[in-house]
Amino acid sequence: MNLPNNSSSDTDFLLSGREQAYPPPVEWSGVAVRLLQGVVYHDDSRNVWETLLANVSPLTEYFGKLGLLLVVDETDAMAYLRQPDDEEVPTEYDPVPRLFRRTPLTYETTLLCVLLRDELRQFEEEDVQNERCVISQLDLLAVWQAFFPEQNDAVKLNRTLTSALRKLEDLKFVRQFEKEPPSWEVRRIIKARLPLADLERLRHSLVAAAQTAAQTDTATEEDS
Repeated sequence: MNLPNNSSSDTDFLLSGREQAYPPPVEWSGVAVRLLQGVVYHDDSRNVWETLLANVSPLTEYFGKLGLLLVVDETDAMAYLRQPDDEEVPTEYDPVPRLFRRTPLTYETTLLCVLLRDELRQFEEEDVQNERCVISQLDLLAVWQAFFPEQNDAVKLNRTLTSALRKLEDLKFVRQFEKEPPSWEVRRIIKARLPLADLERLRHSLVAAAQTAAQTDTATEEDS
């Protein structure tokens, strides 16, 4: 297929049109993009965080036009976008396609979320000196093993745990704090994604599943 040749005057006109149509810059443009990419923490970039706090109103208005809610939690020093569920949206509003994809979690990643959320809860209740909730992977592995009573291979269990941690790192639920020995910072967005009520419900389900697996494993050994 041959494309039509544009004369120089046509090209100049197109370029001029693009320049005229381009919106004027605003100081919070970069912050808006960062929010669309995921949660923004104050310690990720102090400039981004300060610009966000100085422009909460225009950002809220902008994202509101897209059907998104801007949540700014100054106590935990983080901000993120939330798309309301259909039942939360007033009936006079037209439905808006979902922008954020719901990521299904495996049993392992769900279990890890529960363990880390519980760790963060204990940290906030008991540790008043440190700002960051950091847990070593070795300590986490000790708790992790209790939910896999049929698995005696510690190396394999640690590999599974590392894989789950990497998936939660992609979701910004954790951040690697040190590489050797490995330790992880539990990020506070997990509080918003996993409230205490859901934590208790999931924890009871996972404990029951682990106990059932242990009983089944014992019965199998007795039968053999």
